[in-house]
Amino acid sequence: MTESNPSGEVTTHKSFCRFCHASCAIEVDVAEGRVVKVRGDRDNPMFRGYTCIKGRELPAQHNHPDRLRSSLRRKGDSFEEISSELALDEIAAKLRAIIDEHGPRAVALYGGTGAFQCATGLNVAKAWMKGLGSPSFYSSVTIDQPAKVIISTQIGMWQGGVQSFESADVVMMIGNNPLVSSFAPQGTIPAFSAADKLRTAKRRGLRLICIDPRKTELAKQADLHLQPIPGEDPTLLAGMLRFILTEDLYDHAFCERYVEGLEELRRAVLPFDLERVSQQVGVPADEIEAAARMFAEGPRGIAGTGTGPSMAPHSTLMEHLVASLNVVCGRFNREGDEIINPGMLSPRQQYKAQVMPASVMQKIFRSGDAPRVRGIDPVLGEQPTTSIPDEILTEGPGQIRALISIGGNPVVAFPDQLKTLEAFSKLELHVTHDVHMGATARLCDYVVASTLSLERADVPTTIDPWFEAPYTQYTPAIVEPDFDVISEWEFVYGLAQRLGSPIKLAGGTLDLEVKPTSDDVLDLLYAKSRIPLSEVRTHDGGHIYDIEAIHVLPADPDATGRFTVAPEALMTELETVLAETTSAEQVADFDPEVHTLRLISRRLRHVLNSTGQHISGLRAKGGTNHAYMNAKDVESLGLHDGDLVDISSPRASIRGVVAVSDDLRPGVVSMAHSWGGVPADDGSVREMGSPTGRLADLRSFDPITGLPCMSAIPVSVHRAEDI
Repeated sequence: MTESNPSGEVTTHKSFCRFCHASCAIEVDVAEGRVVKVRGDRDNPMFRGYTCIKGRELPAQHNHPDRLRSSLRRKGDSFEEISSELALDEIAAKLRAIIDEHGPRAVALYGGTGAFQCATGLNVAKAWMKGLGSPSFYSSVTIDQPAKVIISTQIGMWQGGVQSFESADVVMMIGNNPLVSSFAPQGTIPAFSAADKLRTAKRRGLRLICIDPRKTELAKQADLHLQPIPGEDPTLLAGMLRFILTEDLYDHAFCERYVEGLEELRRAVLPFDLERVSQQVGVPADEIEAAARMFAEGPRGIAGTGTGPSMAPHSTLMEHLVASLNVVCGRFNREGDEIINPGMLSPRQQYKAQVMPASVMQKIFRSGDAPRVRGIDPVLGEQPTTSIPDEILTEGPGQIRALISIGGNPVVAFPDQLKTLEAFSKLELHVTHDVHMGATARLCDYVVASTLSLERADVPTTIDPWFEAPYTQYTPAIVEPDFDVISEWEFVYGLAQRLGSPIKLAGGTLDLEVKPTSDDVLDLLYAKSRIPLSEVRTHDGGHIYDIEAIHVLPADPDATGRFTVAPEALMTELETVLAETTSAEQVADFDPEVHTLRLISRRLRHVLNSTGQHISGLRAKGGTNHAYMNAKDVESLGLHDGDLVDISSPRASIRGVVAVSDDLRPGVVSMAHSWGGVPADDGSVREMGSPTGRLADLRSFDPITGLPCMSAIPVSVHRAEDI
């Protein structure tokens, strides 16, 4: 790090970007206490200078004129500035009154996507809620891709880990696009500098299968691209499983030793012959066969899913069928295989060639206080976020009366916006911790102004074990704001001080009398990390550690766990899929004569959900979330590129701006989520986009995750009436 220079000259500091979870290594130029430029750190051994457009706009984010530089308190229909200390005093007093009258469960906290980009924020918040005695803790995990977390409670988990991307012969990506999203399941394409990693892998012979209704940036690099009708992934995957099992392409030895229910699974998928599947999903039978054969022949590799199918109908069943493909093909590390990166910030653990059965995973992953509504079990101690509106609207003991949001924008992120707005209007106290006045902040009683990433000490925890090597990085705060903003952990800590509620972390309990530093909090959070933070801090920039090789151990002598590939509830759901003419039948009030199109979600390279939409350098890449449609659909509806349209699901309508895109199969509308505002903002769609979450309907939902249909939504599209 270049030493600070008080004369106003530029100094350069090594850090990492937290605009998204990829944690790209950067160099930050600072002049007179302000961030002036960000670029990739070419000396970094993991990223080698890679950054994306979002990270390079960090100076604009930090110095934005509309950034909140003071907390706000509602005063009638407007807001007035208030110091953060006074805001905490008033919020804590209101929380105390609610807790005294209604109990701690009446206080809820939601951590959004932004909270996952901060090592201290969400973890401290979760510990505070536990100390407060409230089980009403929620995060974006349970509205993004919850089936990924939950599926091990249905099928089991391999304790030796999945096969690595570096050793993969074939990778199958289903509804994800890491070249844009910077996210992919472990074992598939790495989430950082994904294009470079994919090019390198293809040069060594990797075969890539992409399944997506859109010819994405990833699909254009694929050896095989299947373009199914949105929402029909369970049918497609069942057909692939049938082919692999009936053609004897599965791993017999692995299945014989570690799998139960294989014959039941075989019988369940037997009706999904390729001709029938082809008709249902809109993909030629020979392409489905080729993809199934390519994946099964491996011999190493993995299949992974993304937001699209994870938010579509039958999402848990879909994830189970993908997991079953990996299981029957034996795509796991075996005894003696090396673990490339066990996670530098994760506690030490042993990797064993054995199955932790679904029954055990159920106890670990889905324990916690039972919900009051909807009957969906907690996930890793979190209540399902999709239950928040009903928890607010349903009277009785434990009814949510106060909601605190950290790093999120629930008004545009939550499914079923109309019900969400109805619920929020009933809250006695609504607080958000944010950096600008987004759609949610405008509805709150208090908006507590937040620091940004380069103003806090941090480590990259979200993808700690996903790096391709034993790597991590520490960054101190690069700049100190000279206005009244506080970090996520300081916000929660300030409430804990005033309420006297403990915050117990891995290394001990925070002192509520003497305020700790951010580094003190990090030390307590990662007291059990493989590499001590004291050592991590000695490296200026990211570092690859020379650790002793870690190999998968043999199974315990008494290990009897097996994968469960045919759980009764999911096999019954598969029968439902078999009887459907379309997955849209799962959506309440679906009318096949009206809702003839399917709306799918997509990621945009220049924003992360609602973050970045107000930054001019990013807005220049696209200031709205266009409704992308195939030219044939646009023509058949009498529309033109740039027209305003009303997009209607059985639940609600949003306004959209048409953009012709021939990378979509006909019958599909593709939009990014987490844009726009409340219905009153729809007239500004060209400037701010529309919230696709409004189209979702909480009346129908996955019985295991609680997730409604948020992608592959049945819709109609018509020219807007009030142009």
